[in-house]
Amino acid sequence: MKTFKKILLFVSLITLIIWSFWATLSVNKSSEKNLEKINSDYNLDSNDLVANFVNNTAKANGNYVGKIIEVTGYVKQISFLNNRKTVILYTKNQNYGVICDVSNNQLDKLKTLKKHQKITVKGTCKGFLMDVILLNCYIDLKTNE
Repeated sequence: MKTFKKILLFVSLITLIIWSFWATLSVNKSSEKNLEKINSDYNLDSNDLVANFVNNTAKANGNYVGKIIEVTGYVKQISFLNNRKTVILYTKNQNYGVICDVSNNQLDKLKTLKKHQKITVKGTCKGFLMDVILLNCYIDLKTNE
């Protein structure tokens, strides 16, 4: 009986390790997508996106989380902290913004951005904390004004 329990524990442990490895690979693989040529699920401006989350977080989570979203807005801040490249977009609501974690292949575009510049970013929505979070963002400079 003890041998059976040891075998069952060993098989369970191996299964858990394999599943964890597979899940990690799946997340990393999906986050490395080049979003430039992928159609977005939603096109919004930064004000509307934040307002949707503030007014009805549950509904906005259902609509946007995990989806590819194109957001147009004005650059509030550009950051290179902790080996991450981030653009924050202004919104009418001064308490909130849109944080865009930019892909590594967008570094040249990121370096050309200036505060108050109008841009469109396309990224995968991860949700809303104090700001809306977009990951793996592609920067479209065509909308500059």
